[in-house]
Amino acid sequence: MAPVTGVGERMHALVERLYPLCRSITGDGVRATLGIVGEYLPLQVHEVPTGTRVLDWTVPQEWNIRDAYIADASGRRVVDFAASSLHVLGYSVPVSATMPLAELRGHLHTLPDHPGWVPYRTSYYRPEWGFCLAQETLDALPDGDYEVRVDSTLADGHLTYAEHVIPGQVPDEVIVSCHVCHPSLANDNLAGVAVAVFLARALAETTPWYTYRFLFAPGTIGAITWLARNAERVERVKHGLVLACAGDPGRLTYKQSRRGDAEIDRVMRHVLLASDRPHRVVEFTPYGYDERQFCSPGFDLGVGSLSRTPYAGYPEYHTSADNVDFVSPAAMADTLGVCREAFAVLERNRRYLNLSPYGEPQLGRRGLYDSLGGRSDAKQAQLAMLWVLSLSDGEHSLLDVAERSGLPFDTVAAAADALRGAGLIKA
Repeated sequence: MAPVTGVGERMHALVERLYPLCRSITGDGVRATLGIVGEYLPLQVHEVPTGTRVLDWTVPQEWNIRDAYIADASGRRVVDFAASSLHVLGYSVPVSATMPLAELRGHLHTLPDHPGWVPYRTSYYRPEWGFCLAQETLDALPDGDYEVRVDSTLADGHLTYAEHVIPGQVPDEVIVSCHVCHPSLANDNLAGVAVAVFLARALAETTPWYTYRFLFAPGTIGAITWLARNAERVERVKHGLVLACAGDPGRLTYKQSRRGDAEIDRVMRHVLLASDRPHRVVEFTPYGYDERQFCSPGFDLGVGSLSRTPYAGYPEYHTSADNVDFVSPAAMADTLGVCREAFAVLERNRRYLNLSPYGEPQLGRRGLYDSLGGRSDAKQAQLAMLWVLSLSDGEHSLLDVAERSGLPFDTVAAAADALRGAGLIKA
């Protein structure tokens, strides 16, 4: 195997490691996944007992599976969990029986429009058992009796999730969330996990202004559990981003928070537009990933969602075709790059107060013009200083300045640094 060098390749290697694990909303597959993530980041792992009331929900029983198969009369496994964790209906109750194909068909799930693919199906909150298989496999099965076995347990246990926190200069938090409950789906959800891991590693190399909290949890019930257990400190969450479907070849898609005008919404719109990347910005809808939990009316947090092609927007979604070959190092690296650019803006987006607001202060005698000598963007940098001085009234942020002036945010932030260093503005 060729050595893994670039960040995209390292993220893809992590996806490949995680891909075979059988994840669900509870169980040892989640723990194994977090164990691997824990090799990259220090994690605080939480175990929440079955039956715990979390908002309007209750933590369910824990599901684990050892083996499952359908075997023909000769004993040959025609469907085998060992070949792919997608072959079993998620949360299948145990079964051991022999039955004719006609009876078995009621427990089989296929994709007739994509006969070579295996679907992903679950039955979390209703006792059920079943198998998922390719339509072409089903079509090849002759009538007769088949041995059916699901060696699983559904018993009181725990829901498992983990957090990684990067302390900031202030206690105000940025939350980054990804779900760790889907088995053998590379884009949904492992690419998001990989991007979150390497985003956290990059932020840990800095001294951030905000405190960053990374949440690795099963979808829906995991976010609901976190919110229920952290209700008293949710007010610290000032910004947030849910990462999903982060590695496919499609253009970037940002789904805005329920507010639509949260600071993270404005930052993501600005960064995507300024980068000239192909992208879409879409309105909030109460369907999708865990942004809908963070944005529910009682919390109404400024949390948006970043993906490439959104959920259910590509044929491979929730099928065996969402495999490690479907996601690319380049796409994941691009998603990571946007996250880093957006958080760089969040980190520096301050409101300042002009300390010399009566008339334009003399910049030359403070050496601010001299500091621009020889720069190819000297005129733009000078203009940025004037814009920052003009809008430093304690109400406008640097992002406001960039948007109103049409200047790059980096140029505006650099101008603010220079003006602050000269004692002309303060935060």
